[in-house]
Amino acid sequence: MKEIGFSKQQVLEALKSAGVNPTSQRVEIGYVLFAQHAHLSAEEIMQRVNADYAIVSKATVYNTLGLFVQHGLVREVIVEPGKVFYDSNVAPHHHYYYVDSGDLIDIPVQQVRLADLPQLPEDTELEEIDIVLRVRKRKETRALHA
Repeated sequence: MKEIGFSKQQVLEALKSAGVNPTSQRVEIGYVLFAQHAHLSAEEIMQRVNADYAIVSKATVYNTLGLFVQHGLVREVIVEPGKVFYDSNVAPHHHYYYVDSGDLIDIPVQQVRLADLPQLPEDTELEEIDIVLRVRKRKETRALHA
């Protein structure tokens, strides 16, 4: 699911291809996620789905997001304890997290170089490296915009 701008029919087909049963609620949640590239919280997704659709519960949204993560349809980006975004861009990349505004911005994987990784514990393999750089606007920049 690298393309963004899916129709509901395309979302339905993508869910089927990923082995996810495409219930109407899952299609609606997928449509919100894949309508355009965005980093959305579960609460934002629930608000967008419920703005145009029959009520979808918080539990359904969280369960569906967990299922989508499990099937590789979205990435879960944990920026701080209790603050999670769901990213429809599942290609390898990293993020800037603006702690003052809450914005999450992609960093292309080629822009981050790791010189050396620690030796992995015995009987393990590296699954993924996910780097979140927490930044804030400089004080003088914030003063200009106030």
